[in-house]
Amino acid sequence: MERYGQTLETPIGVAAGPHTQLAQNIVLAWLFGARYLELKTVQTLDEIEVTKPCIDMTDEGYNCEWSQELKLRQSFDEYLNAWIIIYILRDKFGWSKSENPGFIFNMSVGYDLKGILNANVQEYFALMSNCQSELSKKLESVSTIYPDVKNITIPSQITDNITLSTMHGCPPDEIEKIGKYLIEKRKLHTAIKLNPTLLGPEKLRQILNIDLKFDDITVPDEAFEHDLKYNDAIALIKNLQKSATQNNVEFGLKLTNTLEVLNARQVLPKQEATNY
Repeated sequence: MERYGQTLETPIGVAAGPHTQLAQNIVLAWLFGARYLELKTVQTLDEIEVTKPCIDMTDEGYNCEWSQELKLRQSFDEYLNAWIIIYILRDKFGWSKSENPGFIFNMSVGYDLKGILNANVQEYFALMSNCQSELSKKLESVSTIYPDVKNITIPSQITDNITLSTMHGCPPDEIEKIGKYLIEKRKLHTAIKLNPTLLGPEKLRQILNIDLKFDDITVPDEAFEHDLKYNDAIALIKNLQKSATQNNVEFGLKLTNTLEVLNARQVLPKQEATNY
């Protein structure tokens, strides 16, 4: 399939999460067939203390974590390591004759425009767009154990596309401003995550609690009150589609983002009243 002007060898991928934070996990996903690799969401706040445990996957999945467990430079380093290793494996398997690598690294960023414009996120964008110096240093080191790496063409641009994750309750004009920044200033193929609350309380609870029988999950009324409304979503989607066309990039949506629920199971720390 085609995505952002590139061919994916399989229509399978992994979404941003703890499993796409470290190089070894990204490489494992690729080895098991994932070709659309959405990298762990980064944000400007990269020195926060993450509540532990922060994920409960007994059945349906819950989390209460912020996105950033590594410094942004560490995140970039993990992604570059994975990038290099995958190209080496393609060479080792005899798959490197194709000009198209067959996979995509997709950046994921949050959570507001102010944070995205901060220096550490801006540096991250710059490195993901062109990391020639960092790439050359790593290839020199790797050549001592895999000399053939000198004959592999590994692009210095890790990605030209991004997925935007916004906080629950983020105003529509803020989402649109971020989208336009990514499209118009950064010239990135852009996807935006939208929340299940767009369905409205009646439809969402019908699907979740009655049709799917997750009757022990409570979505609070506040989730619908402060999240993006359907009509506002339609308006910003149309505006961003127009902006993307004018800037020769692709625009898309990711449905669905996380759903705000009450911490009823008490598996995750009790002080975290809200889970996602």
